Amino acid sequence: MLEGETASVRSKVRLEEYEGWTKISMRPCSDTASPRLGESNKSAWLEVSESTQDRIVRISEDLHEITKFYNIEGSPTRYAKLSEFFESELAALSEAPFTPYSQDEKVDYILLKNFLYRSQRNLKLDREREAEFAPFVEPFAEPIREWCEIRQRQLIEEVFEPQMLANSLSKATDAVSGSITHLQEHSKEYSQATGSRAARRILELRKHIGETCDFYSGYHPSFDYWVASPRTALDTALKKLEKQVRDVLIGSDSGEDTIVGEPIGRDGLLVELEAEMIQELLRIAEREYAWCEKEMKAATSQLGYANWRDGLEYVKHLYEPPATHTTFVRGLVAEGATYVKKHDLVTVPRLAEETITITRISPARQRVSPFFLGGHRLQIAYPRADMAHDDKLMTLRGNNRHFSRATAFHEMIPGHRLQIYVGDRSRPYRTKLFSTPFFVEGWALYWEMVVWDRGDFFASPEDKIGTLFWRMHRCIRIIFSLGFHLGRFSAEECVELLVQRVGHERSTAEGEVRRSLNGSYPPLYQAGYMLGALQLIQLRREALGGGRFAEKEFHDRVLKANVMPIEMLRALLLEKELHEDFKATWRFYGDV
Repeated sequence: MLEGETASVRSKVRLEEYEGWTKISMRPCSDTASPRLGESNKSAWLEVSESTQDRIVRISEDLHEITKFYNIEGSPTRYAKLSEFFESELAALSEAPFTPYSQDEKVDYILLKNFLYRSQRNLKLDREREAEFAPFVEPFAEPIREWCEIRQRQLIEEVFEPQMLANSLSKATDAVSGSITHLQEHSKEYSQATGSRAARRILELRKHIGETCDFYSGYHPSFDYWVASPRTALDTALKKLEKQVRDVLIGSDSGEDTIVGEPIGRDGLLVELEAEMIQELLRIAEREYAWCEKEMKAATSQLGYANWRDGLEYVKHLYEPPATHTTFVRGLVAEGATYVKKHDLVTVPRLAEETITITRISPARQRVSPFFLGGHRLQIAYPRADMAHDDKLMTLRGNNRHFSRATAFHEMIPGHRLQIYVGDRSRPYRTKLFSTPFFVEGWALYWEMVVWDRGDFFASPEDKIGTLFWRMHRCIRIIFSLGFHLGRFSAEECVELLVQRVGHERSTAEGEVRRSLNGSYPPLYQAGYMLGALQLIQLRREALGGGRFAEKEFHDRVLKANVMPIEMLRALLLEKELHEDFKATWRFYGDV
């Protein structure tokens, strides 16, 4: 054993040979002499080392390879490969020795176990959702998938016959025509969300069969002779079916302003909730909203308004003109970085601050991202000359000076820019598998709370109103996103909640709902802002209150730990006792 090596990273792989097959099994390392190859038991021991970090990196890369190669969504082959992968990795992980691990290794073990378990259950939920549109998609999807997978495998025994493909494509075209007839007669049996998923699947299948045909076209001597015509017919039929799904099930014939959401349902939410270790979300949101409303009334009364919504409208009209907007935003970014350095709150590497790039969000993308976006660069939302006049004014009001002041450091320093900069350089292996909005978005909102509590940054009533708007926004995000996924609110009702209870411009409310519910974000993403921030606030109290950390050291340690659920971060930093079947028990908010 090398100096400094722990028993936790040493294991042996046993190779058992039996009738031409080789079985590999993980066993704990022992000092017993290993049998030699060629002995009568036909087994050998090969000593290897796989730390928890190496295991996570390997699993992450293996998963990438599987999903990249078996890339046809809905394919039984893809499902079987992923299911087998998650099952085998969970079984192998259970054989790893947990007790000798360091605290960091125990955290990695638990994070990985939860990831695999969660992925396994989400895979089953995906299959259940796919069954909802199977009656009008599977009849033609199955033969398309089979040919695309033959193209992927390129096995000698699977001889590619263009005439057989042409026959199959022709039959698939007939099946698509049957699906069109089926929807004409049974459209009321399917939901908008089912239609959204089906339309996406039809488009994916079109792309896959197109790639397969392009691979052979012009190379196989008889391919175009047999396949060109049925390929065109199938593509035309699939386009027609996709349009029918969008028009009839989704309702996109009413225009591009239609907001399409995909509720995950109660079972799906329970999977996410268990993974994120959060309970009692809606009551927490309402309590935090009540605090925000009280503070908002106090700030607007300082401006002479009896109704806080009137004071909010006044602040909305304090926007920066086009000629000076980008330099104004750059000044806000510098202000946030200067503040945390001046008060020695967190380490800010010089390059993290020096190399920030500012870009603009296009008008089309502002339909789903109506405010600033951050990370490696700062993307700002601002109206362009060719936007409609009313849309232009709503964008200006939604990105006024005082809303932007809190947004700039949320997205840059000490928010997402600093977070990603450090995370790319400290335990980056955790980023791929364990990223969670409770850590990512919670960290950025946490700083809004920290700066508010210090009392010397948001000093004017206008600045207080600007940041309180965002706090109220994050409270209602919890309510509307969970309500939607539980089937309590429609997308339009979610928009109304943001307009009525937060004071959003209608266009920005629609953009927020469109982005939140279209399936591109996890169902708990919007809840992660407020809840993650509240968890970090409580962790800070425990860490600083006990004298374990100075404030700057605490923030640096959080960043260097990289992404994970906050309760796991708490166990890591405060050295809480951990066990293999760790479950959430932390009452970070008290009784609600």
